[in-house]
Amino acid sequence: MRLSDLITEEIIKLLNSSEDNTAEIQRNEFAGLMGCVPSQINYVLSSRFTPEHGYIIESRRGGGGYIRIKRVTLNRSSAVMHIINSLGTAIDAFSARILIENCLQSSLINDETARIFKSVVADTALRTVPMEYRDELRSALLKQMLLTLL
Repeated sequence: MRLSDLITEEIIKLLNSSEDNTAEIQRNEFAGLMGCVPSQINYVLSSRFTPEHGYIIESRRGGGGYIRIKRVTLNRSSAVMHIINSLGTAIDAFSARILIENCLQSSLINDETARIFKSVVADTALRTVPMEYRDELRSALLKQMLLTLL
């Protein structure tokens, strides 16, 4: 099993043992427990504990700093709107593919819809658009496609 999977499992155990679906960790301390560097914890949180997967991350920096992971249950419409609102004015092709994969994994879209979304936002589809405008157009396209899910 990969280290990312082990970290994910441990965080899910913390969430499951909590009465309010919340886990609070100190990144450096947790990294020490898991035998990894703190940036590995950041990676897992940013890739597996996203709003699309039903999680909210809060953090406080400093000496008594913490990272709070909260599991929320959103209905489909709320989840889609959260994704749309969290999309900035620009998104690169790689990040767009990850976002689409996350939507697929959390059952917001099906395989066919994911393939269509990916083809629309691919650099090959946007090759006639000047490079400096592609990421902005990609974001706008993604938002519009996500709106069709509502």
